[in-house]
Amino acid sequence: MATWKEFSEAAPQTASVFVRRHTATGNLCMLGTLRSDGFPRISPMEPRFFEGQLWLIGMPNTTKFYDLARDPRFCLHTATVDTHLADGDAKLFGVVQDVQDKALHQRFAEALFEETGFDLRGREFGHFYAADLTSASAVESVDDRLEITIWKPGEPERVVRK
Repeated sequence: MATWKEFSEAAPQTASVFVRRHTATGNLCMLGTLRSDGFPRISPMEPRFFEGQLWLIGMPNTTKFYDLARDPRFCLHTATVDTHLADGDAKLFGVVQDVQDKALHQRFAEALFEETGFDLRGREFGHFYAADLTSASAVESVDDRLEITIWKPGEPERVVRK
């Protein structure tokens, strides 16, 4: 497994596509979790980068966070708005850890306020999920064909052309 910092150093192409698409959609991604009955759930999510880590946090008491509390596996997909993938597309797979560190939570809240004006300073966070990445992929359209970049921990990125 890898933190965001470790992942972006090991898989710069895939990380670049993810960041580009994440930024272009105003941080919107789609989060895949597993419901209690085993079926998949897809939920909108605005993951954030902070202190070398990718954080999956948001409105408390939502089903996606109940899912992660029960089963920490996830898939995070950049919001695709172009069926031709002119700007690319990326998926991250991994597991979350609930990090209960009040000082970290407050540093995060302060940085979020400075960046966006959204004020969570002084609030308590029930769940504060750090994403540990187990694999990732990115798809880009290059010269009328698809290039799929695949990453797994301990391996370099590899490209499949279709």
